[in-house]
Amino acid sequence: MLLQQRSTTKYHSGGLWTNACCSHPAPGEPIEEAAIRRCKEELGIAVNPVEVFSFVYRAQLGNLVEYEYDHVFLANHSGPVSYDNSEIESVKWMNLQEVRLQVVENPQLFTTWFFTAFNQLQRFLPKDETIEIAR
Repeated sequence: MLLQQRSTTKYHSGGLWTNACCSHPAPGEPIEEAAIRRCKEELGIAVNPVEVFSFVYRAQLGNLVEYEYDHVFLANHSGPVSYDNSEIESVKWMNLQEVRLQVVENPQLFTTWFFTAFNQLQRFLPKDETIEIAR
């Protein structure tokens, strides 16, 4: 699984690890097209994403309240990643067991929405050692 560390200059959750790519669609832009566009812009990769689920989350992040309807896509990529430094501090590939271990042992390193998304994402991933992540 490709994870990104958000740029430390982001107005919230800077420096925290999260899903590979986040964004909002442009007005009138279909969600899947936005996912394709943003993966190219943020990560320098061309993907054919498949939407697997959506969820609503609400979180207090300092003086900001995020209340979002998020769509989660899966895509395969095995080539290089050339990320946008204004959006992303770093990227890393982790196997699922490593992700599961890190979110339990170091939850402070991850964005709030990652817990909700990853808990639900596990329904679509290999079933070995699926865990519920408390936050």
